[in-house]
Amino acid sequence: MNRTDFERVADAFADFHREFAPLFGRPEAIDHAEQYVRGLLVQQTDRRNAENVSEAIEGVAPRALQRFLSDSPWRSERVIDRLQRYIAQRLSCPDGIFVIDGSEFPKQGKKSVGVTRQYCGRLGKVANCQAGVFLTYVSERGHALVDARLYLPAVWTEDAERCRAAGVPESVSYESKADLALASLRQARKARYLKGRWVTADEDYGKVPTFRDALDAEGWWYVLEVPYVTPVFSRRVKAEVPAWCGRGPKPSRPRLVEGEPGAQSVQQVAQVVAAAAWRVLTVAEGAQGPRSYEFALQRVWECRDDLPGRECWLLLRRNLDGSELKCYLSNAPVESLLSRLAHVGSMRWCIETDLQTSKGECGLDEYEVRSWQGWHHHIVLAMLAAAFLLTLRLDWGEKDAPDHAASDQSRAACSAAAAGLDSR
Repeated sequence: MNRTDFERVADAFADFHREFAPLFGRPEAIDHAEQYVRGLLVQQTDRRNAENVSEAIEGVAPRALQRFLSDSPWRSERVIDRLQRYIAQRLSCPDGIFVIDGSEFPKQGKKSVGVTRQYCGRLGKVANCQAGVFLTYVSERGHALVDARLYLPAVWTEDAERCRAAGVPESVSYESKADLALASLRQARKARYLKGRWVTADEDYGKVPTFRDALDAEGWWYVLEVPYVTPVFSRRVKAEVPAWCGRGPKPSRPRLVEGEPGAQSVQQVAQVVAAAAWRVLTVAEGAQGPRSYEFALQRVWECRDDLPGRECWLLLRRNLDGSELKCYLSNAPVESLLSRLAHVGSMRWCIETDLQTSKGECGLDEYEVRSWQGWHHHIVLAMLAAAFLLTLRLDWGEKDAPDHAASDQSRAACSAAAAGLDSR
């Protein structure tokens, strides 16, 4: 790395920090924010807790950084708002896509906020961990994490003393992961920086009917993965309230008219799709070459309590050899193109990449804090570090920021940032 590159990185980081500095309040908190984000970027060899970060940055004590994370009163919500404005200036497009996903953080003990035995994707089993719900924004110009919320299981929200000990605000009550995802989407829409109305997520969210209903009611267009067993009607069927026979209570609930076919699972529907209905589409340019799959599209009706519900699209995706079927439900307009729905539904890799990069390059999962505020403070600062890496990638020659970047694409920029920032 030559001197000119060094100066570019150092100047870019100084400009980046000035964008957010006023949100941290007092001068010492502003300094600690700069030091912590810089430390997350340059500390690549050891776990990025406050002690190791302070060793990578001159002039700051570990205890001071720990207090900054756990006790400093700056509001992570305000930083998220400014982060979204910052990302929007670089990535926002009218047809942007919001991608939702969860991530778990293995933790020992019982005092870390939200920790309990639950499924941990990182370990592939049920284990002691914390869980967060994350939001990524995707456009033709790139993608970036733009929000994060901690999931508090019911065993926590039902234990007021435990919540108080972890600093959970009294206003916080139980919210499912789908509820947290909706809250993130609503906040992003209210802030009005990031444009777009498309939403995609995996089956953990797509399987929740109330989540789909809320998205539809609020004007979002979703393409959500659903489990194979999700029931749908493959054609319009009739349902009506049966005639009263003169005895007993009068029927009030509609039933399928006799002779009408019942619901089928989406997997069963996929098995009878005609071979000619499948089309090969390339939805991404991955590190190993084009990501191409076979797709098919069919109108169906959701099944609610064994009755036909909202008419929607069933999007089917499989590998070119016919393996690994994925099924999606979408409320997109009837005139929507298969290519557009396929593109939206396949964008979940972007948030997987963002989480992987934020963990590997920015220490998203390497915190050692126990409190509600400490968790949110660290996560937000790690997201800022990831946003700076995005800035470097955009400014260092990738102006168009292809929307199918490989998960390791920011590595060169990060290495340059580490070399420059550590020296300065």
